[in-house]
Amino acid sequence: MDEVMTAADAGSLGGGNRALYGSPPSQNLFPHNLPIFSAFLAFALAQFLKVFTNWYKEKKWDSKRMISSGGMPSSHSATVTALAVAIGLEEGAGAPAFAIAVVLACVVMYDASGVRLHAGRQAELLNQIVCEFPPEHPLSTVRPLRELLGHTPIQVAAGGILGCVVAYLMRSTS
Repeated sequence: MDEVMTAADAGSLGGGNRALYGSPPSQNLFPHNLPIFSAFLAFALAQFLKVFTNWYKEKKWDSKRMISSGGMPSSHSATVTALAVAIGLEEGAGAPAFAIAVVLACVVMYDASGVRLHAGRQAELLNQIVCEFPPEHPLSTVRPLRELLGHTPIQVAAGGILGCVVAYLMRSTS
């Protein structure tokens, strides 16, 4: 008859749940999870940096850039790249979770520089057309569409680099 090992038996061997969850159980309210913390930090840092990159480009301060989409660097790219790199550093490049994170990162970055960028350009063109309508036209009072939706490939790359740096630095400090 085969013997069955329970979770309690596995925990008594000294490994705890480390093999299942990547780190020992914690009594903290927020257990240490390098991938999620790296992703959130990269997102917050990218959003914060947008205020300064916007000032550099436009020569005006706009705090709304911290909560808007588009701009330099791409916070979506920073987030998914930090997530993928942190998973790779924690679990190795052969882990299924790393493969999923890399595919997710590729889809998000492609979408940011492709679909969303072109949707923003279409919104810009539509806003120009609507502005040329006479005041009596039914669409002349329509609220303008948001134009800054996507990212240029350079903005996506900058977000990706930021995500890699954040994940690496988070790993080296933990």
